[in-house]
Formats: sequence, structure tokens, C-alpha cells
Amino acid sequence: MTVKQYLACVVALSAVLSCTTEPFEPGKSGDIDRELPPSVVSPEAPEGFDESIFDVLNLDYPGLEKVKSYYEAGNLGNAASELLVYWRSRSNVVNPYVDLVSPSYTDVEKNKADQALDYRFCVAKFVENANESSTEADDIYYSFAKVEDKQTVIDWDFVPAGVDDQEFRYQKHRHQWMEPQAKVYRATGDEKYFLNWQTVYLSWLEKYVPSFPGDTHKYPAPGGAENDVDYWWKGLQVAERVLSQINILPYYINSKNFTPQWLSFFLTMFSHQVELMRNNLYTDGNIRVTQLQALATAGILMPEFRNAEEWTSQAYSLINQEVDAQFFSDGVLVECDPSYHIAAISDFLEAQTVAFYNHRMDLLDEDYITKLHNAMTFVADITYPDYSIDNWNDTRASSYSKSVLQRNFTKYSETFPEDQYLKAMATGGKQGAYPQNTIASYPDGGFYMMRNGYDANSTMIVLSNNENPKEAWHCQPDNNTFSFWSKGRNFLPDAGVYSYNTGSSRTNYAKASNHNTVTYCSYEYPFYTPREVSVPICKSQSKDDLIVSLHKIYSGDSEEMDVWHRRAMFFVKREFLVVVDDIYGGLGNMVNFHSHLTNDDDANVTTVQEDCAAYTHFADGNNVYIRTFLENPSDVQFSEVTSSVSNKLDVISGSRKGYKIGIEKGEDKSARMITVICPFSTKLPEVSAKFTDNSAGISAIHPEGSAVRVDIDGEAFPMSYSLNE
Repeated sequence: MTVKQYLACVVALSAVLSCTTEPFEPGKSGDIDRELPPSVVSPEAPEGFDESIFDVLNLDYPGLEKVKSYYEAGNLGNAASELLVYWRSRSNVVNPYVDLVSPSYTDVEKNKADQALDYRFCVAKFVENANESSTEADDIYYSFAKVEDKQTVIDWDFVPAGVDDQEFRYQKHRHQWMEPQAKVYRATGDEKYFLNWQTVYLSWLEKYVPSFPGDTHKYPAPGGAENDVDYWWKGLQVAERVLSQINILPYYINSKNFTPQWLSFFLTMFSHQVELMRNNLYTDGNIRVTQLQALATAGILMPEFRNAEEWTSQAYSLINQEVDAQFFSDGVLVECDPSYHIAAISDFLEAQTVAFYNHRMDLLDEDYITKLHNAMTFVADITYPDYSIDNWNDTRASSYSKSVLQRNFTKYSETFPEDQYLKAMATGGKQGAYPQNTIASYPDGGFYMMRNGYDANSTMIVLSNNENPKEAWHCQPDNNTFSFWSKGRNFLPDAGVYSYNTGSSRTNYAKASNHNTVTYCSYEYPFYTPREVSVPICKSQSKDDLIVSLHKIYSGDSEEMDVWHRRAMFFVKREFLVVVDDIYGGLGNMVNFHSHLTNDDDANVTTVQEDCAAYTHFADGNNVYIRTFLENPSDVQFSEVTSSVSNKLDVISGSRKGYKIGIEKGEDKSARMITVICPFSTKLPEVSAKFTDNSAGISAIHPEGSAVRVDIDGEAFPMSYSLNE
């Protein structure tokens, strides 16, 4: 069917619905009674019926015998009626994500459903009342309503003032409010929800069907400006619509207003979207996983389509390959982003769940699920004891509340019931057991964790040193950055992402100088490119833990001119952290050390220039002192810095206060510093530190390692490491 023919169907059906149903007005409530289609109708197809539905269905599928008989006899009216009868009574598949027996909804879902009645649509995490402290059930979504010719219509071109992130333009086409609205309809039986869905979807199709390129169209490879052309028919937009529509249909199918015309229209468009998606599968990345999950789910749960078995076999064949391709050998997603990592696990699990409930486990490799075990453990290891996750790379921390993470851990524990760690994470420690090890390392993904426990009084440190060998777009250039979480407070939080737009709004948050790391002069590491990194030491000792990470922070014209940053992190007595930074190499220039303290309230952070230090003073007695000592303290440039944190796209979540220290590194010399991070209650600790290996002179290069001594409240702590051991 051509675009012109389908658009004609859209217009025809719209005209029919305007005559056969009471017009839906935004905000209008009440049930609308309508007779079910009679068992015998006119041989002619009902007005607005899309006859091309019979081109995409397999009329030999068991249960469609009457439909086929009427169709072959030319009795399209009865064929249309029987098709609706069949779909209302079909029991050939099991959708584990739809509950028709005891349907329910959450307050958040009800909020999305009700606001959609007024054309206020949920688009990802974008809200008009951008306040992270409010619950999702209180969110106010942006209004797409506008008045034309004294009628309220939907403005699909709408973008809120001040929202410049491309994700809003993309995600409004994922129709994320439609499935919650369908659930509320099934639970309440109120026809206003069905009629609103029908009105909105028709409006969307009237706007975008003219640009539908056809089932077999092949788009150019995604990337750059091409992404901004016809993006409503590409990528996650189509995949998420396909997945949600599979769930939406059974919720609505018994509506008194669900006609044969609407069913033919809905199913035909569904088939076209699936075909277009499978002809434009991404070659790699997280979007490909979701596309394959959508293709697999469509094939298994919509087997009546002519190409359903092709969808199924193609999807699961590729899914078996992707469960290897999407993760490094250590279990970390190649995107190096915990949020996409969690989403990928979910996609793979849901593809397995649909296959399991429909007796199609033959489609999956025998070791399919076991390959996800390390990936699940990584989520547990990077989660702070209060069930929060930092903004590592492009992770939006606000999306991962305790309830969200525990729901995921429950799925993981159900998948691997013998894993005591996952069981402990799922139950908050009420069942299962936490690991005894204090270090977790993921060398391929570039994440390392040190901790002294799993309860509210614990301290946990995360080091991020992403090599980014796959040139992942969601992996920021923040190598050797780290966090320090203690007793429920993240004292050195990551800046976040703020925006996916390629430009200053994204760069300002993602750049290296906005992280807790070292930079070389004003140079910022390039985005989306592999970096030279290594972690030569990662070991747990009797009382201390040690991680040494190496990263090239500047590439000169030759290897002799390259500049390297070696960072050693000593978790001393598993109570306080000592960070020893060596910056060395051929070129000489300014080296900058960056620290950014808590976003709880920057008024609770004080910097002390003469000490190159900062400390917090929270009234609850949970505080931290951070101080940097230089091997060569002359000509130090100290400045207080304030920066923003974004836990949610297009939202400034808080501000951080910290300091930047600039020191000169001579040519063929080193710049060395020691930073002590010490938790305290109300009294500042007395801290001093010095290098003890500088017999060759200050600023000498130490390629083999470092030795230092730190004194805290009169107690001396000598520490050292050697790369030659």
C-alpha cells in the first residue's frame, strides 16, 4: 500500500469516527454505549475499513478460518466483523506484561492517563514543574493543545520554551502516555480513555503518515544531521511504539467503541511499522537491542501476521548474537553507561520471558541467560548502599530510585535464585548475603569500586576510567574521576549530562574539568573516542585497598611529548581515602586538579585557600574534609569553583562547590600532589601529607610508583606502591 493510499484511509476513518462516535472533548468524562458488531452484516466492507489488512495477515492461521472464508467469498463486511470477534477472543498467546484479570494502575500511571485527556502528554522525564523533590504522581506535563478555528487540536510540532534537548523532539513520538492510559481504561471501563487514545493516535497519523517511506525503505546509517530527518519513523521511536501497542491492544479490544474499522486500521499500521523497523535495524548499540526485543515480541505475540515467523526467527537469531556483542567480557555494557546497561538487561530478559511463556525457548541459546549474570552483578556493585546510582557518563540518576533499582534486583534474583548477593540487594539484606570482598573491578568497562560495607553507615568509592574502545556516544571523557559516598551522602557527585544535544549545553556538564580528575592546561579530552588507559594495580590488603589507574591526558606530536596521569587511590583502614596523582611526560604546561563537592547544598561547603582545602558542615554530623598537598607548593593557583549537577535531562538538580588547583609542570618533569579525603563529624581533623620518595629532587619523574606519608590527628600512615612488583 502506498503512502497516498494509507493517508486516504486515515482521512476516511477519521471522517467515519466523527460520525459514528460522540466527539471526544479534552477532559470530558463518562461511558459511551455502543452495540457490538452483528454476526452478519453487509457483504460490503464498512466505511473506513482498511482492506489492506488482509494483505498483511496470514489467513491460514488457526482461528482465522471464518475470516478467510468470508474474505475469499468477497464478503468483506462479515470478514471484518469476524476479525474483531477473533481478536476479542484470542487466547493463543500469553503476554506476561498485561493483566486483564485483575487490572490495576499506579498513581503515576493515572496521572499520565488523566493529563493526556487534556493533551498534556508524558514525554520521558520532561515536566512543566521541573522539581525533583516532587513525586512523579504530581508531575505536570507539557500541553500540546492549541486552538485552531475555535477548536482544540494537537500541536505535534510543540517544543516547550527553554527545552532545547533533542530528546524531547524524539521521545514525544514514543507515545509513553498511551499504555498507562490503556491500563487505566481496563481497570475503570471509562470510555473517555479509549476515545482519547483513538483521537490522539489518529491525529498523530494524520500528521506523520505523509512522510511514511514504505515498509522496505532503507534509511541512511544513523548519525549527525541524518538523525533529524523523519526521526518519528526511526530508531527507538518505532521500537517503543511497537512494544507499547502490543500491550495496548488487549486492554482496549473489548471497548464498546472498538470497531472493525479501527482494528483494521490499527493492525495494518502496526505491521507497517514493524517491517520498516526491521529493515532499518541499527548495527550496534543500545537502540539495536530494543529494536530486536520489539521485533521478537511482535513475532511471538502477534503470530497472525504473514511475516510473524520471519520477525521471530530473525530477531532471536540476532538477539543471541547481541547478548555477547553488547557487553564486554566483564559484564559491562559497551556504552559504559549504567542507565543503558540496566535497560539492556531488561530488554534481554523481556525477550526471554516472552519466549518462555509462549513455549519458544528453543529460539534462545542454552547459555543465553547465564551471560547476563555478570551484567546484573555490575548493577549491584555500582549501587550505593542507599540504593542510588551516580550520574556516570550519561546516566540520569533521578531515574533510578530505590524502588526502581529494587524492582530490577528482584528480577535479577528471580533469574538467579542461588545468587545470595542479588537476593540481598533485592530484599535490602533481609535475605541472602553480601560479598566479603571490599573491591569490585570491571577492567573492560572501566569501573572500580571500594567499600567497607553495604549498610547506611558504610563508605563507598567508585573510580571511572573508561577506555571507551567502542567509541560509545554515551561515554563521557571523564577518565580517572571518582566519587566518595559515606553514610548516605555522596560528597563528590558526578556532574551529569543535562542535555543530549551536541553543543555547549552537553559539553559543559560532560567535560573532564567538570569531574573530579586532573586536566592538562585548558585541554579537554575529545568526546566519543577511545582513550589510552590501564589499571596496573587493583588489590585488597589486610586493612587497606589500593587501585592505581593510568591515563594519557594529552597526545603530543610524538610519544616523547605525551602527558600521562597516574592516580593511586589508597582506601586506608577502609575509613579515609588518599589520592596520589602523578602527572608526567614530555611537554610542560599548567596542570589542574579539580574537585567538586556535594550538591546537597553548596552553602554547606567552605573552601580554605591557604590550605588548598574544603570541608562540609552539615548539621547531621555527616561531613568530609578534603585537602590537597603539593610536592612543589610554589606558584600555586587556587580558585574556588561552583558548578551545577543535572540528575535529569534539562533540569539543574543542584550546585557543587569545590576548588581547582593549578600548578606548573616543567618539560620532562612531573607534577605531583596528595589529596586526603577524610570523613568527620563536627571537629575538623588535623591532616598533613608529603612525598617520601623525592630524593632525586622535586618534580622528578617516578615511573615505578610513589611513596607518601599522611598524618591524621597525630597518627602516621606511610603508604607506597610500585608498578614493578
